[in-house]
Order: sequence, then C-alpha cells, then structure tokens
Amino acid sequence: MVLVGLAGCHYPYQRLLQNEGLGKATRDSLTMLYERHYAPGVNLELMVDSLNLACLPLQNCTNMIHKGDRVVVAEIRKDTTDVNDSIWVKLAYSDGVQGWVYEKDLKSLFVPTDSISQAIHAFSGSNKAVLAFMMTIFIAFFLVRDYQREPFKLVWFNDIDSLYPLFLCLVVAFSATLYETMQLFAPDTWETFYYNPTFSPFQLPTILTLFIGSLWLIIIATITAVNEVFRHLSGWSIPYYLVGLMAACIFCYLFFMLTTHLYLGYFFLALFVAMFLRRLWLRTLRYPYRCGQCGHKLRTKGVCPHCHALNN
Repeated sequence: MVLVGLAGCHYPYQRLLQNEGLGKATRDSLTMLYERHYAPGVNLELMVDSLNLACLPLQNCTNMIHKGDRVVVAEIRKDTTDVNDSIWVKLAYSDGVQGWVYEKDLKSLFVPTDSISQAIHAFSGSNKAVLAFMMTIFIAFFLVRDYQREPFKLVWFNDIDSLYPLFLCLVVAFSATLYETMQLFAPDTWETFYYNPTFSPFQLPTILTLFIGSLWLIIIATITAVNEVFRHLSGWSIPYYLVGLMAACIFCYLFFMLTTHLYLGYFFLALFVAMFLRRLWLRTLRYPYRCGQCGHKLRTKGVCPHCHALNN
C-alpha cells in the first residue's frame, strides 16, 4: 500500500479547474492539458528515421531531427485556415533547432519519454499482438506434445493444488477487458494517461483506477503464483508449468482484448469468473481443514483418508 500510495503523480484536472485561486496562465495550461491530453513542457522522443520541423512563418525553412532525438513541446497554436490540421505544435530540440509540426504527426511519430509511456508503445500495435499470439500457439503445441508423452502439471487441465495461477489468468483477463473498454468507450481517458502516466490508482477516473489496481494485482498474483509453483513442484515440472502459465496469460490477454472489441468479452469474463468461483468452492471452501501430519485437505475433522492420522 505504501508503494501504491507513493508511486507516480495524479491528474485531477477537473477539480483543479474549479479552484478560483488559479492564475490565468496556470488555468490555460490545465485547460490545454485536459483538452489536448498534453501541454507545453512535455518531453517526446522521435520514433521514425528523421523529421523536418517547419520554421513558421518562414517559408522553405526546416530543421531536421533524427530518430531517438528528444524534444520538448514549446507552444501550441490553432490555425483554422489550415485544411490539413488546425493544430500546430512547436517543438524545441535545442536553442538553435526548433520548429513546428502538425498535431496528428506529433501523435503518430513521437512517444513520451516517460518509461511507462515507452512500455505502452512497445507492447501496443497489431503486429506485436499477432507475434505474441503465434508465440503462444507455438508454446502450446510443444506443451501438448510433451504432455501426451508424459503427463505433467499444467494450469487448469492438470493443475497444482493452488488457485493462485488460475487467479493470475483471471486478473490478466480482467485487465485486458478494461484496457479494450477504454479504447472503445473512453479513448480520451486513455490518451491522457498515455501522456501523463502514473502507477498510483488514486485521484484518477474510475476505469483507470480499476486498471492500475489490476496491474498491481497482477504483480502480486505473479509473485504468489510462482511461489506456489516452487512449493508444489520440483525438477523439470517447474519450468514446464511456468512456461504453460506464461502462455495461458498471453492467451487470456489477447483473447479478451479481441472479444471485448467485438463486445463478447464481457460475457466470457463473467463465464471465467463463474468457473473460478466454482473451482474455489470445490477446492477450498468445501475443505476447511488440513491434516496435521500429511497436509492433505479434509472436509471434516477425524481420521485422514490418506495417512490415517487422527485430527481432532
């Protein structure tokens, strides 16, 4: 809870704009940040080979920057007479290298320098999703082939006596559903988060609070699931199970993103939750006791059917 509370910054723009004590410059900056999702002072990195910055209002004058160069947003202007894009953004690479670009080019060619935004950019894109899906199918093929030769523990099918690996898959599915929901119904909220990322779930829109909270829960569930795997398995069963768990998480992420985009993900998520609760009931709630000698689950106190020890 301390890590969650101290990590990142917040962007409670609507509350701040209601503060009557704000100066005009501060209010204008916050309004620009709320409307355009970024503001002067934001640091960006160029992702293409090169780009010419226009030296407006001079004609036929440009300053070239190259891939990896970092610039800062210096000014934002609106030109309603421009048929291509009404918003021009001034970028500064150095005192002598400055210029203007269209806002649409800025959003497509630049990435914020924040590490969270860089990670979002690295894991986004249809090509990366297809590659991850193909990798998951490849891993699943070899796991099934080896499982047919010699059965070993696999998440869900031949699972260990722990619900944490399945719970991790459920949280990943929930996060993927939330992410795609934002893309469908609240793209502005996600874009604001992209340019102003944070790991803190406080003072954010509700859907972002749930999404950031689910990411923290993924970290906690991953640590717990790995610990459970090492506690229940040994030898080569551990890497087999962990690879299968990784493939299951990737599959859940891609499957629920795709189905949520088709508005079917909510049904599948509800079905997943029902299946998890059923397994929780069968494996945990129906067996409130454990044998004091062998550790097996017991429905009632008395003689253990596994080691025949008496449990009072």
